[in-house]
Amino acid sequence: MADEQTTANQNEIVLKAENVNVYYGDFLAVKGVYLDVIKNKVTAFIGPSGCGKSTLLRCYNRLNDLIPIFRLEGLITYHNQNLYGQDIDPVQVRRKIGMVFQKPNPFPKSIYDNIAFGAKVNGYQGDMDELVERSLRQAAIWDEVKDKLKQSGLDLSGGQQQRLCIARAVALQPDVVLMDEPCSALDPLSTLKVEELINQLKENYTIVIVTHNMQQASRVADYTGFFNVTEVEGGDRQGYLGEFNRTEEIFQNPQEEGTKAYVSGRFG
Repeated sequence: MADEQTTANQNEIVLKAENVNVYYGDFLAVKGVYLDVIKNKVTAFIGPSGCGKSTLLRCYNRLNDLIPIFRLEGLITYHNQNLYGQDIDPVQVRRKIGMVFQKPNPFPKSIYDNIAFGAKVNGYQGDMDELVERSLRQAAIWDEVKDKLKQSGLDLSGGQQQRLCIARAVALQPDVVLMDEPCSALDPLSTLKVEELINQLKENYTIVIVTHNMQQASRVADYTGFFNVTEVEGGDRQGYLGEFNRTEEIFQNPQEEGTKAYVSGRFG
């Protein structure tokens, strides 16, 4: 881990979690997370169900705020600014830290308006046609939809819908794109296209992805965090970060027994 910390120090840290505890009511759901997300890299979260992967991901753009019993202890910073400071507007956070969800969720609008809607709401003053084309090109779907921009986004295939949602996210020109199992509902060919897209997007964006697919993490991620669970009083499951390192180290030379068992397929 010393080598990993040295590497992190040589790169710009975009998101930092320091001793983060996540509570739902009185229940401590995720305990003691320390983790750095590096600029223009892909960071993957892997681990068994209930280990806190998606919970931590949603902390980064404050989506958990929408859960009344959610509470966070510790510190999450974005470019050294406390994301949970009293003067921070969660809406502004979500403009800089976008989210792509597990199930494609296009708006019931045209392909064009799916991209333009958020820009209009946010007062975009530039060339809207150019923004729509650029965003669709960045999401590697322009050539497939350029002749049917007036058609509903709901008419696209599942894989195309997910790339449309990615285009919609990058249209707001965020700094970070969060992806919560973006390929879990897709066929293998569509999954491959999204993975290729992720590798292209990291040139311009910092990406954090939650995935149950270990092979996917090994293909797309520069860094990987393995989250694990422990049973606590009452039979509840508490998540924690078991190990974080460069992806090749996690899969080829894991340091923790839990990581070794998970990546070798002995559990999970």
